[in-house]
Amino acid sequence: MLDHDILDQLKSYLTNLKRPLILTANIHNATLAESETAKNMLAMLEQIKGLSNLITVEVIDDASIRQATFHVSSPDYPAQIHFAGLPLGHEFTSMVLALLHVGGHPTKLDEETIEQIKNLPSGLTFETFYSQSCQNCPDVVQALNLIAALNTNIKHTAIDGASYQDEVESRQIMSVPAVYLNGELFLQGRSSLKEILAKLDTGAIAREAEKLAKKDTFDMLVIGAGPAGSAAAIYAARKGIKTGVLAERLGGQVMDTMAIENFISVPYTEGPKLVAAAEMHMREYDIDIMTGQKAKRIERKEDGLILITLENEVTLKSKSVVLATGARWRLMNVPGEDEYRNRGVAFCPHCDGPLFKNKPIAVIGGGNSGIEAAIDLAGIALHVTVLEFSDTLRADKVLQDKVASLSNVTIIKSAQTTEVLGDGNKVTGLNYTDRLTNQSHHLALDGIFVQIGLLPNTEWLKGDIELNKMGEIITNNHQATSIPGVFAAGDATDVPYKQIIISMGEGAKASLGAFDYLIRNS
Repeated sequence: MLDHDILDQLKSYLTNLKRPLILTANIHNATLAESETAKNMLAMLEQIKGLSNLITVEVIDDASIRQATFHVSSPDYPAQIHFAGLPLGHEFTSMVLALLHVGGHPTKLDEETIEQIKNLPSGLTFETFYSQSCQNCPDVVQALNLIAALNTNIKHTAIDGASYQDEVESRQIMSVPAVYLNGELFLQGRSSLKEILAKLDTGAIAREAEKLAKKDTFDMLVIGAGPAGSAAAIYAARKGIKTGVLAERLGGQVMDTMAIENFISVPYTEGPKLVAAAEMHMREYDIDIMTGQKAKRIERKEDGLILITLENEVTLKSKSVVLATGARWRLMNVPGEDEYRNRGVAFCPHCDGPLFKNKPIAVIGGGNSGIEAAIDLAGIALHVTVLEFSDTLRADKVLQDKVASLSNVTIIKSAQTTEVLGDGNKVTGLNYTDRLTNQSHHLALDGIFVQIGLLPNTEWLKGDIELNKMGEIITNNHQATSIPGVFAAGDATDVPYKQIIISMGEGAKASLGAFDYLIRNS
């Protein structure tokens, strides 16, 4: 199951175990004979057992619970962490962390968060459906595993949706991660531990607001923590000034990017890995990182201080600001799109693609993102239809050549999607108009992946900062905006090329511009 290199690494990690572990596998004899998942799971557990004398494997036959599952617990610590199916791909790390945390290895959480988790009410049973190719799922799985590891009255089961298609179909899950709490849908999509705790602990929001209200004035406050924001924060902190970062979550759109092959000096990496490296770099400096927060208003006072008001009505003060709020997926804005979002209308092919195995789907958009999505999805779906509004594809030639070689991909150009159709529960198809003939057509589909570009996250700045007709922040060659002391960088600005490496460079330039402003106006 696991190759020698992975086993060697895992053996090294397992030396951190402080107490014995029991891995309890639930497998019917009939299931073992028939299911590759069950066979491979038991083989994997036996391999893990051989890496530490603190680990034992037990096999039970309980028809009342999911088959091909295993439970991570300790005789000295009755944690309730379960895995249904094989936690491979992006979820392998989730399993390793679960072993370590149940085995007594300390977490990296601060004492306040640990205490908050321990004080959560008992009787909470979570189920998280994930796909092994989903880069957003581990954040949710690991957060809920941590909660279950620290509070033994809470149960969490991580479920590989590809191995339990019947459950996925019956619950009509079309987007992962999908989290159920006591049988009811609790959340869908990427979410951090802090965001999950805020939903479970209603007093957390008020306590966080109280802490934020006590913050002193920053020298530089960066709004956003994607490539531009992280670069700006690092450059500011290296100057020795009081630096803060305010963001809904770390990483921005990069967290949704699977393959990164044009980041100079790094032939290949993945979005979550790049975000983790950027976070580690930021935390090497004295940067006040505030996540789970959203700004709603900006104002410059007569004394030069810039006020940022948050959605919780707390106001932060800073002598300079770098806006790096990034962008989000652009919507088609057609009837049915919003109604069937996460019920067949999707935006992340890596996350949600495996849920559409052997089903007909469409990709909207013929740029690089759209054609890359079509290529990836062609290996999963029954058939992929690409709808491009223009009369030509905008993707790089190497991608066009690749997609043209795939027998189960159809390209339709000059196609304008007019409506998403469904049966009230899930997508059943779409209508589009041929822009050359003005004829309407219908496609019967199970899924629609929208890949038509990005919209800048700048609505909250309208009327306060000069924006162009696309809603992008207008900057000069020092990244300065129309408000003195406020600078901007990244995909939220009018920079012509939206690339990670460009955003990082612009973020550094904005930080240097802001620092120069501070020197001249202190």
